Amino acid sequence: MPRTFHIRTFGCQMNAHDSERLAGLLVADGLVPTDDPASADVVVLNTCCIRENADNKLYGHLGHLKSLQAQRPGMQIAVGGCLAQKDGDLLRSRAGHVDVVFGTHNLGRAPALLRRAAAAGPQVEVLDAPPADSVSAHGPALGAVRDVPYSAWVTIQTGCDNSCAFCIVPQVRGPEVSRPFDDLVAEVTALAASGVTEVTLLGQNVNSYGRDITHRRPLFADLLRGVGAIDGIRRVRFTSPHPKDLRPETIAAMAEVPEVCNHLHLPVQSGSDRILAAMRRGYTADRYLARLAAARAAVPDLAVTTDIIVGFPGETEDDFAHTLAVVASAGYDSAYTFVFSPRPGTRAAAMGDQAVPDAVVAERFERLRAVVERSALHKHEARVGRVERCLVEGASKRLPGVLAGRTGQNKLVHFAPPASGGAPAAGSYADVRVTGAAPHHLRGELVAVVATARHRMRIPLAVHAG
Repeated sequence: MPRTFHIRTFGCQMNAHDSERLAGLLVADGLVPTDDPASADVVVLNTCCIRENADNKLYGHLGHLKSLQAQRPGMQIAVGGCLAQKDGDLLRSRAGHVDVVFGTHNLGRAPALLRRAAAAGPQVEVLDAPPADSVSAHGPALGAVRDVPYSAWVTIQTGCDNSCAFCIVPQVRGPEVSRPFDDLVAEVTALAASGVTEVTLLGQNVNSYGRDITHRRPLFADLLRGVGAIDGIRRVRFTSPHPKDLRPETIAAMAEVPEVCNHLHLPVQSGSDRILAAMRRGYTADRYLARLAAARAAVPDLAVTTDIIVGFPGETEDDFAHTLAVVASAGYDSAYTFVFSPRPGTRAAAMGDQAVPDAVVAERFERLRAVVERSALHKHEARVGRVERCLVEGASKRLPGVLAGRTGQNKLVHFAPPASGGAPAAGSYADVRVTGAAPHHLRGELVAVVATARHRMRIPLAVHAG
């Protein structure tokens, strides 16, 4: 009977995509996925280290897995990803029952490390950079086991060359490494041939894609055009861009390529120029708003989302007032708001003497949330009565008997299936008339199915191990 595995993912889309790739590698090694960690022969925790509570979550899960492992001798526990890259041997010293620790640069080595651990005991392998012959970190992900067959993530670059004071990503992901343009087009072409109609291009700073492999201007705008031209691809998304690198040619590509979705995630982090300088973000509030205005002027019906940090060291009430002013001026469709979390080794972690009191941070967080939700609701209410083209995701996870879909603006829409049956399948495209609005989703009614799901397989196409 084949051994089974379960992967639990923490963190961002990059981590989620790494988990898909890892699942493909384990399947190629003869293992079978299971949704039940209690019965799995191998449990992998793919970790994040962006915020402090990520550490707490990991060790909480490891404590639970220790009791499961005691009941099931032979069960293997592996920890990979960013926190593993950061902590390495420390992680095993804190959790001695972990069998394998691997970092961000050697994901492709996980199956071999698990086999070695079974024969020779615990293994810790964390590398400072990817091996020269490894494609696991930077190569195609056609072997990935995806949650859905109609949508795929495509990593276009790894690492980051920026030096934001609060961010540990450059330490755990390394410097920027862009994948070759032709390789990316080939990968998306193969995904489209398998029935994928929506791709999301991933990078720590997608706007700088290509500047490490060419002496001419960055290639991201060219990549948007190249991927959008691939037969079968109906939607192209990307995340995340850096405001300082949002160039006119990228905005032009968004406006001119119909397949590129009218959604821009543009992290502002703060509206105070003083705090932005301390964060080392490379732009002012006015420059940010000017680039946002340029994007809105060029791209019709553009939805804009953002990231905002509350309580960065030294943030005063005046600084926070500037953030509220920028948020109100920007009129975001939604925002991911975070309480500042110091990460050891970053510049901001050394600013502990400027820490903002917890009670002040909590109060500011609620004020910010109210402004963001008011803007989001206003944006959504303006869409009532419109017919939106949605990519159907299937049954709603929260509302029984209701379908869920995503618009080009990446807005979640809940709508009832036809009363006579024949609900559109996941992966179909449907026109939905918006009938109601809430801050975080829209409600609607099905008008017509305009394209049926065209995926033909759910199994991996190929496996590329490092």
